[in-house]
This record gives sequence, C-alpha cells and structure tokens, in this order.
Amino acid sequence: MKVLGRSFFWVLFLVLPWAVQPVEHEEVAQRVIKLHRGRGATATQSRQWVRDSCRKLSGLLRQKNAVLNKLKNAIGAVEKDVGLSDEEKLFQVHTFEIFQKELNESENSVFQAIYGLQRALQGDYKDVVNMKESSRQRLEALREAAIKEETEYMELLAAEKHQVEALKNMQHQNQSLSMLDEILEDVRKAADRLEEEIEEHAFDDNKSVKGVNFEAVLRVEEEEANSKQNITKREVEDDLGLSMLIDSQNNQYILTKPRDSTIPRADHHFIKDIVTIGMLSLPCGWLCTAIGLPTMFGYIICGVLLGPSGLNSIKSIVQVETLGEFGVFFTLFLVGLEFSPEKLRKVWKISLQGPCYMTLLMIAFGLLWGHLLRIKPTQSVFISTCLSLSSTPLVSRFLVGSARADKEGDIDYSTVLLGMLVTQDVQLGLFMAVMPTLIQAGASASSSIVMEVLRILVLIGQILFSLAAVFLLCLVIKKYLIGPYYRKLHVESKGNKEILILGISAFIFLMLTVTELLDVSMELGCFLAGALVSSQGPMVTEEIAASIEPIRDFLAIVFFASIGLHVFPTFVVYELTVLVFLTLSVVVMKFLLAVLVLSLILPRSSQYIKWIVSAGLAQVSEFSFVLGSRARRAGVISREVYLLILSVTTLSLLLAPVLWRAAITRCVPRPERRSSL
Repeated sequence: MKVLGRSFFWVLFLVLPWAVQPVEHEEVAQRVIKLHRGRGATATQSRQWVRDSCRKLSGLLRQKNAVLNKLKNAIGAVEKDVGLSDEEKLFQVHTFEIFQKELNESENSVFQAIYGLQRALQGDYKDVVNMKESSRQRLEALREAAIKEETEYMELLAAEKHQVEALKNMQHQNQSLSMLDEILEDVRKAADRLEEEIEEHAFDDNKSVKGVNFEAVLRVEEEEANSKQNITKREVEDDLGLSMLIDSQNNQYILTKPRDSTIPRADHHFIKDIVTIGMLSLPCGWLCTAIGLPTMFGYIICGVLLGPSGLNSIKSIVQVETLGEFGVFFTLFLVGLEFSPEKLRKVWKISLQGPCYMTLLMIAFGLLWGHLLRIKPTQSVFISTCLSLSSTPLVSRFLVGSARADKEGDIDYSTVLLGMLVTQDVQLGLFMAVMPTLIQAGASASSSIVMEVLRILVLIGQILFSLAAVFLLCLVIKKYLIGPYYRKLHVESKGNKEILILGISAFIFLMLTVTELLDVSMELGCFLAGALVSSQGPMVTEEIAASIEPIRDFLAIVFFASIGLHVFPTFVVYELTVLVFLTLSVVVMKFLLAVLVLSLILPRSSQYIKWIVSAGLAQVSEFSFVLGSRARRAGVISREVYLLILSVTTLSLLLAPVLWRAAITRCVPRPERRSSL
C-alpha cells in the first residue's frame, strides 16, 4: 500500500503542471518537495493536498467535457446558419474542430505521462536494456506528439490567414475600389492560386511512408538574421536566408528546395566556400610550382588548410565534393579525346587482361595476409579490392600532352595505361554493384554462402550485359550520329562558342546518364564521349579541347581541394611510422605485380613500357574514400581501418609524382620527356 501511495503521489506531481495555473507552479513544486521529505508537514496535510489536487484535476476534466459539448453545439449551429456561405461554414467548422483536437490531445498527454511513469516504476532501474527501451518509447511518443502539434500549428496559421483574407474581402465590399486596387486584388488572387498549384506537401506526403523516421533537429539561423535589430519572430520565420539543421548525430543540412519557389534563394555558405577555395588555391599552386611539385598538390594542401583538420571553414562539404565530381567528368572526357578508338583497338586485350590479373593477385595476397593476421575474408577481399584500384584523374593529369607518336610495331605507354585505368573504372562500378551482396555474405550463415555466390555471379552477368549494350550504343553513335551532330554544332557556333561548349557538355552528360542507367560507372561514359568525339579527326579534337580545358581546369581545382578535406595530418603524425610502412608496402606491391603481369602480356618489342605503366598504377584511387565510407556505414570495416585506408590512399597519391618522374626519366627519351613531366 505504501508503494502504491508513493506512486500515486509522484503521478500527481507529474500531472499537476498541466492542472494548475502558471503562477502556482513554484508554490506547488516547493510543497511537493516538503511533502516528500516529510519536513514541516503532517500526514493529514499530505492527504488534504492530494485530495485538493485530485479535485482540481477532475474539475479540469469536467470543464473540458463541457467545452467539447459547447463546441459540438456551435458546429451544429454553424451548419444550420443559412446566412453563411459554404466556404465560410467550412472555415468556422474547421476552426472549432482544431480546438476540439487541441483539448483532446492535451488530455491524452496527461494520461500518457501517467502511463509512462507507471511503466518506469515497474521496471528495474539496474537493467540498462529495459531503461533504454523505456527511453525509446518515450522518444517515439514525443516525436508523434511533436508531429501532431506541428500539424495543428500549421492549420492554425492557415486559419489565421483565411480570417485576414475574409476581413479584407469584407472591407473591399464596403468601399469602392479604384482601378489600381482592383488590379492588385486580381493579382493577389492569381498569386494565391499560383502558390497553391506549385506548393508540394512533401511533409504530409512522406511522414507516413515506410522507413521514414522522425528525429529531433536544431534549426540554426544565419548570422545575418541573428544580428538584425528589432526583428520579430515572424520575420525570422519568413526570412529569405537559409537555415541550417543539425540532427542528434551532428549531421548538418542546408535547404535544398524551399516551400515558396517563387522567391529566389542562394546558398551563401556554398558561395563562400568556392570563393575561399579559389583564392587560397592560387598561392598554394604557386608554391608547389616553385618547388617543382605538380600544382594539384597545392590544391590538396588548400583543402587540408580549409577542411576539418585545418581552419574548418568549409561548411558545405558535400556540395563542394559534388561540384568536384564534374572536374573528374571533364578530365576523363579530355583524356578520351586523346584516346582514339584506333589506339583502343590495338591494346584492348592488354587493357582488359592486365587489371583483371592484378585485382585477382591483390585479392589472393589479401586473403593470405588476412589468414595470417586472422582477418575476416570479407574484410580482406574489400581492402584488397580498394587498394587494387588506381587514380584515373591523377594519371590523366600526368598524361596530358604526353602521348607520343606510335612507331611501327610499337605500343604507346599512355594508351596502355589509360586503357587499364578505364578497365579499373569498370571494375569499380562492378564492385559497387556487388558490395551489398558482399556485405550480406559476410553476415550470413555458412548454409547460404552458395546462394550469395550465385547472386554475385548474376550481378557479374548483368554488368557484362550492360557493357555489351554500351559497346553497341557507341558503335551506333559513331557511325550515324556523332558526325552530323558535330557538324550542326560547328555551323551554329560560328562566332558563338557557347553553343559548342553547351552541345559538347550535353553529349558528355548524355553518355554519363546512359552508362549510369546501365549500372556502369559514370566515369566510363565521360571517357567514351571523348573517344567518340576524337573519331572525327585531330582538328575537331583541338577545337573542342581548347573550349573545354578552362572549364576542366577550374573544376579540377575543386576536385583536388575536396580530396584535401579528407586528409587528417594529425592522425598521420600520430601514426607516421605505421602509415609510411603500409604505404610503401602497398606502392611496392602494386608496382611489382604490375611489372609481373605486364611482362606476361606485353609483346617483346614493347617490354620497356612496363616500368612506366607500373609506375602510373602504383597508387590508390581516391574512390577508395567512397568505398571505405560505404563499408564503414555497413559495418564491414571499423573506424580504425577506414582511417588507415584514407591515410594510405593520400600518402600514395603524394608519392605518385615522384615515382612517375623517376620512371619517365629512366625509360623515356629526352625529347619526349618534357611533355610527360
């Protein structure tokens, strides 16, 4: 009985803030504390306070029922009133229903709080799992209550707007309007209709969709809005600036589509980020040029200085990385311009066999080391595949202008290297398609491994079918479409280069979209677009390259700066010995494996290029960032392994120019060496 009385006492303490006036809150709280501690209070006073509190609560509930009956009668009276229009009746009835819903929800909140307290008292305070479940249920109840309250608030705002408009209409009917006022009134009605037509009810449409979760977020207004003087709350809510939302996992979100699409908006954070990158890239690029390093390292340093490990001034990291992806697209297009189909036909066997053999050897070595170090096979396969990929944008920058004329019976090293990189891009698309199945295979029981292997084989078959479809599409475009299309662009762009740039960009994006729809990497589509355009002859290639290169150069700066955003110098310094050893091991292993594979598949007359091609492949692709992040979210690799992959990738990219210069200096004749360096 004592436990029951104490539970009832605390229930009343939780309920009374809804039952008493705001002025009495402090007095009630102090009285509860005294009663609980037993100081200055007798048992008679305690029972009297409980009876008075119950009487107040029951009185509020009776009053609520009486108000509901009055609202019900008022709704009936409005529906019978012949002096009101149908629209006005609907508005008044809706207003009464909103008030009814508010009263019912307030009562439900009281009893939900009582039920939650009862469940908490019945639980075991030593059981963390039980406490977590109770907390989760309370969180879900609060989320649902917040959604209901938000809906009611929006309905009240709509009712207030309707009431103001009705008052304006009554005023206009009682006074004569000028011609200008009538025009403005017609424009206002047309604007209201426009807003209703273009407004998307995204919140209401998606809140009941399966898989949608309600989460608490913080809304941070822009500094400009917060610094304004004499600004009202309504003005802040309607401010044209962009607010930032921060969830409980510290993810930050920026507005992508506003409710009112008639007012233009700009993401000032993104603009400032791009401006800052552009200004700081110049001195960083100059510094690297002065000390003999490629300028791209200056852009990476720029990203390090502005990123999370530096000044942390980049707010729109995702947007910057997205814009940088266009630098990859245009870089691969220009690479394709120098990679004609005739050259591809000569080295297609080497380009296809080389990366496949290297990947299989890397996976074999990874499984061997994984067995010795007791690493799961799934993790070993994933890490080995990530490390087997090489950076196409980086090598493409090395090869710009370095292609040399083929001698009779000779093979150009740049053609072989680009062909192998394109095959690796295809492997990247294949691996990203197979990754979900690989993750499931790692978590499945041994009895389902056969089914997972079959699923992987089916996915490989789908990728091969997609590649065959892309190849057939390229043949059709080359034979029937690309020639007339370019001639039309050339005629229309005389004296107006923007038509040529727009037409070529549209063709790049078309090929990119086609390969993406066929589940092949977008980078392959950009490369094929350049190869198809190059089939029209060297004059066409030179004209298009001169127009696209400035765009490529700016976007490439953003791309390499976005790589620097993921470089963490403090982590590298803390684990410098381990990272240097791992990086050198990966670079040396890839170089030796490439030399071994190329020694077996290259003809004797071209054996000397194996050193250059191997040097170009002896680094890790920046796409390991993407693969690593997906694997970390899926639980395939740990946080520590993910940071090791990022650091090894970054150090290998920094080491790549040194190895490339050494190979070029040793194997390329002096006249051809200048363009390669």
